Amino acid sequence: MKRFLGYLVLGYFLLVSSSCNIDEDITTDLGKGEFYRARTAESKADWNKVYEYTPAPGQFINETKTGGFDGTQTTPEAAIAYAEKRMSEVDNNGNPYPNWVSLGGFGGYIVVGFDHSIDNSGGYDIGILGNSFSGSSEPGIVWVMQDENGNGLPDDTWYELAGSETGKPETIQNYAVTYYRPSEPKQPVKWTDNQGNSGEIDYLLQFHRQEYYYPLWIEADSYTLTGTCLAARNYDASGNGSYWVNVEYDWGYADNFSPIDRLTDEDNAAAGANANHFRISDAIDANGKHKDLEYIDFVKVQVGVNAKSGWLGEVSTEVFGFYDYNIKRELL
Repeated sequence: MKRFLGYLVLGYFLLVSSSCNIDEDITTDLGKGEFYRARTAESKADWNKVYEYTPAPGQFINETKTGGFDGTQTTPEAAIAYAEKRMSEVDNNGNPYPNWVSLGGFGGYIVVGFDHSIDNSGGYDIGILGNSFSGSSEPGIVWVMQDENGNGLPDDTWYELAGSETGKPETIQNYAVTYYRPSEPKQPVKWTDNQGNSGEIDYLLQFHRQEYYYPLWIEADSYTLTGTCLAARNYDASGNGSYWVNVEYDWGYADNFSPIDRLTDEDNAAAGANANHFRISDAIDANGKHKDLEYIDFVKVQVGVNAKSGWLGEVSTEVFGFYDYNIKRELL
C-alpha cells in the first residue's frame, strides 16, 4: 500500500464526467444484438454505477481517516454506496475530484457499469484510474462482461483481459485465498490458499488502528476470493526493511506504472490519479482462448498479487474511476 504525499488529481478534470457534445453525430450499430445499448448524445464517458464492492481485508478497509469509511458500512449496499461516493467526489467548485477506493489484499474487487455499451474499437477502449508511480505498482486484473441476458446486472460471463503476464508459468489461474475473521480486535487477518500456503494481512498499529481490517459488511467468519495471481515483484531495496519497491509490469493491469498503456510520460510523483488503458480485443475465456466481444457492459478490477511489502503492508490495488476511452479520445 502506498504512502501518499497527497491525493492530487491534477489534469483529471479533462478526463472525468464528460459527455458527448449534443450536436455530435452518434452511430448506432443495430447488428450487435438486442441487448446492445447504443451511445446517445447524452451518454457519459464515465462509469455510472457500482454493482459490487468486495475487497479483501486490508489496512484501509473500515478505516475512517484516509480510507473514508464512517463505521456505517455494515451491509453490502452501504459498502457500494461508500465506493460510489468516493469515486464521485468533487472539489469546492463542483469539479470532479474523485478519491481512491482500496481493494485490500489479493482477490479484492469492484464491479462497475456504464449508461451505454462500450464498443470494441480494436484499440484502447477502457480507462481505469489508479495511483501508481515509479516503484509503486499494485496490479489489478481487469475483467469485462457483456450483458448477455439483458437484465442489466453483471451476472453473465466474465472474460479476463490478457496482459503481459498472461500464459507465463508463474501466473496462476483460478488462484483462491480464504480469509478468516480475527477472534479479537486489532489482530492480523489470517489466510490460506488453494496451493497449500498460509499467511496473514498484517495489522499495522503505527498507521491504521480501526478494530478490524476484515470488511464489516461480510457476515461470514471466512470468505474466499478467486482470480488470477501474478508473480510478485516487490522487494526490499534497502536490505533492512526500510525501503520497499513494487516493480511495474509491462502492460495490461490497473494501478500499474506501465510504460505502455498509461499513454503518458508523467512520473506522477504525488501519487495522484493516473490511468491505464485496456483493449476489449484482449479478452480471453477461462481456457485462455481469445474471445471476440463486439462490446461490453461491465468492468471488474481485482487485486492480482498476494504479497506484502514490510511496513507498507499488503500490495493492494486502488481505483479512482473508470471511463469509456472511445468517448474520451473524441474529446482530445
